[in-house]
Amino acid sequence: MKLLHRTTRRVSLSSDGETVYRWARAILQDVDAMRDDLSNLRVNPKGSLRISASQRLGRSHIAPIVSLMKKRYPELEIWLELVDRRVNLVDEGFDLDVRVGALQEPGLIAHHIAVSPRVLCAAPAYLNARGRPKSVEELAQHDCLVFRERDEPFGVWRLLGPGGWSTVKVTGSLASNHSDVVLRWAHDGHGIVMVGQSYVAQALSEGTLERVLSAWEQPADVWAMSAARSAQSAKVRVCVDFLKQELAHGEFALWKA
Repeated sequence: MKLLHRTTRRVSLSSDGETVYRWARAILQDVDAMRDDLSNLRVNPKGSLRISASQRLGRSHIAPIVSLMKKRYPELEIWLELVDRRVNLVDEGFDLDVRVGALQEPGLIAHHIAVSPRVLCAAPAYLNARGRPKSVEELAQHDCLVFRERDEPFGVWRLLGPGGWSTVKVTGSLASNHSDVVLRWAHDGHGIVMVGQSYVAQALSEGTLERVLSAWEQPADVWAMSAARSAQSAKVRVCVDFLKQELAHGEFALWKA
C-alpha cells in the first residue's frame, strides 16, 4: 500500500493515504472524546456502587464517610452492606470490600487505604484486682476478652513491640464476635481487650480504660478490595481515593494523634 507521493519538491497523500488519514483522524478524535468522558466521570462519577464492610468499621467510619461522599458526588447511587464475614466480590456483585488485616485472596486488587493499630487496655478496677502484665507472655495468665472480626484467628494475639513480634494464645470466660460487646465487658472490669485505638481514644483520655503493655500493639492495615475488572472504573477509583483521604485526615479518621 502506497500512502505518499514523493517528488523532489513535495510530498502528497495518495488516495490510500487520504483514506488512512481520515480513519486515523477519526480514531484520535474518539480517543480525545474518551479522555474527556473519563475526565468528567473522574470529577463527577455516576452510577451504582456497592460496598461491603464489617459491622464496627462500617458503622463508625465507613457509613459517615459514605454520607460525605454522597454530598460530594450526588450522582452516585451507593449501597453499603455491613457483614461480619468475608464476601465474594464477584459472586455477590460488590464493587469494593473494606477489610482489616492480612490478605490471602488471589484475583483481587488490594488498595491500601489506612492503618488502624490495635492496642491492649482494661478497666482500672480489673488491673487493680489482678495486676498489670509485664510481658506479652503474661497475658496468657489473665482474663482476656476475645472477639473475632470476620475470619481472623480466634484468641491468638500477635503483637509488635520493642523486641519485635510476639504471639500469645489468650483465654477468658467471655468472648463475642462483636467489638462493642467486649468493650462493654472491658468497661465492666471483666478483663483485658485488644481493640482498634480509635475506638478507645475517648475512654483512654477519660481514664475509664487504661493501656496495658503500652509499648506493644498490633498494626492492622485497612484495605479496599476490588475485582480486577472494576479496579480502574472511575467510580471505584474515586471511592478508594475518598476513603483513603477521610480515614487518614477527615472527621472520621481511624486515628488522630
